[in-house]
Amino acid sequence: MLRAALPLLWLPLAGAGATEEPTQEPGSPGEPPPGLALFRWQWHEVEAPYLVALWILVASLAKIVFHLSRKVTSLVPESCLLILLGLVLGGIVLAVAKKAEYQLEPGTFFLFLLPPIVLDSGYFMPSRLFFDNLGAILTYAVVGTLWNAFTTGAALWGLQQAGLVAPRVQAGLLDFLLFGSLISAVDPVAVLAVFEEVHVNETLFIIVFGESLLNDAVTVVLYKVCNSFVEMGSANVQATDYLKGVASLFVVSLGGAAVGLVFAFLLALTTRFTKRVRIIEPLLVFLLAYAAYLTAEMASLSAILAVTMCGLGCKKYVEANISHKSRTAVKYTMKTLASCAETIIFMLLGISAVDSSKWAWDSGLVLGTLFFILFFRALGVVLQTWVLNQFRLVPLDKIDQVVMSYGGLRGAVAFALVILLDRTKIPAKDYFVATTIVVVFFTVIVQGLTIKPLVKWLKVKRSEHHKPTLNQELHEHTFDHILAAVEDVVGHHGYHYWRDRWEQFDKKYLSQLLMRRSAYRIRDQIWDVYYRLNIRDAISFVDQGGHVLSSTGLTLPSMPSRNSVAETSVTNLLRESGSGACLDLQVIDTVRSGRDREDAVMHHLLCGGLYKPRYRGALRCVQAHASYPLPQPVQRRSCPGRVGRGTWQSTCPQRPPRLCPWTCRQAGTKASRPWRAWHPRPVPRPHL
Repeated sequence: MLRAALPLLWLPLAGAGATEEPTQEPGSPGEPPPGLALFRWQWHEVEAPYLVALWILVASLAKIVFHLSRKVTSLVPESCLLILLGLVLGGIVLAVAKKAEYQLEPGTFFLFLLPPIVLDSGYFMPSRLFFDNLGAILTYAVVGTLWNAFTTGAALWGLQQAGLVAPRVQAGLLDFLLFGSLISAVDPVAVLAVFEEVHVNETLFIIVFGESLLNDAVTVVLYKVCNSFVEMGSANVQATDYLKGVASLFVVSLGGAAVGLVFAFLLALTTRFTKRVRIIEPLLVFLLAYAAYLTAEMASLSAILAVTMCGLGCKKYVEANISHKSRTAVKYTMKTLASCAETIIFMLLGISAVDSSKWAWDSGLVLGTLFFILFFRALGVVLQTWVLNQFRLVPLDKIDQVVMSYGGLRGAVAFALVILLDRTKIPAKDYFVATTIVVVFFTVIVQGLTIKPLVKWLKVKRSEHHKPTLNQELHEHTFDHILAAVEDVVGHHGYHYWRDRWEQFDKKYLSQLLMRRSAYRIRDQIWDVYYRLNIRDAISFVDQGGHVLSSTGLTLPSMPSRNSVAETSVTNLLRESGSGACLDLQVIDTVRSGRDREDAVMHHLLCGGLYKPRYRGALRCVQAHASYPLPQPVQRRSCPGRVGRGTWQSTCPQRPPRLCPWTCRQAGTKASRPWRAWHPRPVPRPHL
């Protein structure tokens, strides 16, 4: 084996040496053998990885410098600053090297930079909000993109026929339709970079961002169809070709979504069996999601739609199967990769604009494109919104329509597509490249700078930065069941009816197949909510300046493992863990079933330990029955209470703070004794 491997190991060395200057053989007369070199410069061997690491380092340092001043970042979006930095770096490189280098290549963008951004967006997208507005998102993504592409291309062709575009721009109707297809799509990278800093309300954000993700299928189909028609020639296009173009829209979109769902199923099923190998769980998430993107790209399907559906479809099951450390690793790694990719994209956009050898200028084409994309975007939003408001329970008002029209940003996707054009088939490619660069810079810089003042001036509803409380979640689920029941009673199979049917199907089949048995139990959801609320309150208390002196100062109920919940009684677990729950033993003694007993104990655990009166200061145990006396209630300043939205009181007592009041603790310790031993017997009534 070793002798067979030696020639293979020698081949790379021989190939590397072949690129250098030819050397004399050691045995040639008159030439001494080369001596041992103390230092050797090998830049060509590490050039590619070194440049990648250097770009990531420069991008990270740029983000740090930008965020040192809050005034700058509050006025100027980060994407604008990165594009300006790219222009400066590109100018420096051009002045030193006398040529433009480090361009944004389409292959690098589509295969390496775009997937982490889309995966992060799809994985952490609020699925309920997305599917609640799916009809509006599909309308703007499909109908709106078709409207913008055809109207913009036809208007630019009409502008050329009117003589407002220079004759040197040699382009026909199909060429302008091809350009309109790539310049009309809303870019997800630009929308995500700008709208996350504006903080508009969740509905408005999900509609614009969902449109930017789902219009990829329409953009890919229009781009490929128009490009094929240009290569074939308008005289050779037949009626069947138009039918194939319409059919390809459904194939590309539905095929991409199907590929994403298949890989989501495989990912969820694989993570079900990683209990003993937790270390590879984050790796599986990234590998299978990236495989979904590459598979869709290989089959000429919508890769963005594939990875979006993969992230949406697998998150529920993957989060339930993997460990807490793996969830944290997936979250921060995904956010880091997406942030680095987004930074590099905007920097390379600025650098690519410096190379004047790849673009040519025409004022009529540039100004006409800017006017038409803004005008037809606004007109399309108004017309589509009027139709959608006839069916929406909460209509989109005029202010929302203004923000949606103004928020149609273009970005690196349009630039990468215009670079892919063939100059031999499309003579006006250089003019299209220059126009695309101007459109991208205008939408990202000008509209990105002015959209935040516009939102403030129009008084658009902003997003609320707080998680829903347990009470809100319970009421939301209750209304969902009520509305589904009403639709079932009246015989109208609407949105709530089908969502309820899907939840029943998921609960009966998918969750049992894709989740571990311990993660599937309904009882575990209560434990998870209880555990998360305790941890969130503890972290919030420490972040607000609390000082935990010892392990007894901050008492969190030790949560049992999920496997032990089914084997041991909840009452015994609470006694062993020393929880300060208020257990109503009088109710427990009256029930007969063991399952009912555990449910009753869990009910009183939630009432006594879930910080229900968190907005009233001290945490007190709810006295369910007045037949036995409790100690005097604790004063308001005896333990840290919660004031406002998730914040703790700044004034704390001198003694170590406790999350559980001592009244509940005392009731929990008495739970281990027989009830008749400490409960006062009722006074007998006198006989009449």
